[in-house]
Amino acid sequence: MAGVLDTVDQRTRLAGHNRLELLLFHLGGRQRFGINVFKVQEVIQCPPLTRAPNAHPVVRGMANMRGRTISVMDLGMAIGRKPVADLRQAYVVITEYNRRVQGFLVSGVDRIVNMNWEEILPPPRGVGSRSYLTAVTKLGDELVEIVDVEQVLAEVAGQSMDISEELAGEADGPPGPRHVLVADDSAVARRQVQRTLEQIGYECTLAKNGAEALEYLERWAAEGPIEERVALVVSDIEMPEMDGYMFTTRVRKDPRLQGLYIILHTSLSGVFNNAMVDKVGADRFIAKFDPDELARGILEALGRESQEQAGEAPGEDRVHAA
Repeated sequence: MAGVLDTVDQRTRLAGHNRLELLLFHLGGRQRFGINVFKVQEVIQCPPLTRAPNAHPVVRGMANMRGRTISVMDLGMAIGRKPVADLRQAYVVITEYNRRVQGFLVSGVDRIVNMNWEEILPPPRGVGSRSYLTAVTKLGDELVEIVDVEQVLAEVAGQSMDISEELAGEADGPPGPRHVLVADDSAVARRQVQRTLEQIGYECTLAKNGAEALEYLERWAAEGPIEERVALVVSDIEMPEMDGYMFTTRVRKDPRLQGLYIILHTSLSGVFNNAMVDKVGADRFIAKFDPDELARGILEALGRESQEQAGEAPGEDRVHAA
């Protein structure tokens, strides 16, 4: 299965065209699940695992992968399903999320499918906030569930949402609207960004994908100058219906919105996204999730916007944070 991922670098051509590729896998039973191939480094047969003392029950052990030790989590167990019974028949999907490399234990790996983000839909209404789904899609008559890995990692590994006291002292920010539009399909990620904004004195409107975020902006722009309503936009990249790249492209093409400052806030590869920021016209890329880095990036962006409006030289137009 590792061989099927050897050409993953070539798949970057999909970005910016509202397309993605999903790795499909099983967590016991016939139900298929998916994650974006961009998050996947490798898929291997489950290696010998060393039990870690005092580890979270979901962590089945530690594995040595090419000179580095990574934790291997039972993904089915993490989302409330039965754990993998026979490790010898299982696979480990090696991924990079939120600046960390970890493995997810799955019972079987299916294939990779190429899809349009418009085919990726929000979870059905009524599934609840703890469903561990960010989206669903259909392959023929079958429903494929896309796992909210960020929620799993937040519960297993933990993640502070508090900014430092030093940074909180700078939280007054420049004059102007104190409202930020946040677009992210993960409920955990939305809460993280919202908590960060609250600590620096900003309110926010939360959207679950790029299409919903664009609807908000177009509605507000019809009511008056957008710069009087929104300070900036913080957007994820991977989102159902419309991803962050397409969302940014659409904003830049609308004369009423094109001046908005856009931060792409994502767990995808920093090197790749720095190039895509320039391609689609975003202003900054910040990797998930460090509350201080996000808060500092927002305050710096608003400071530059304030300088530009005052006619001062803001310095470098775009700053990329890996």
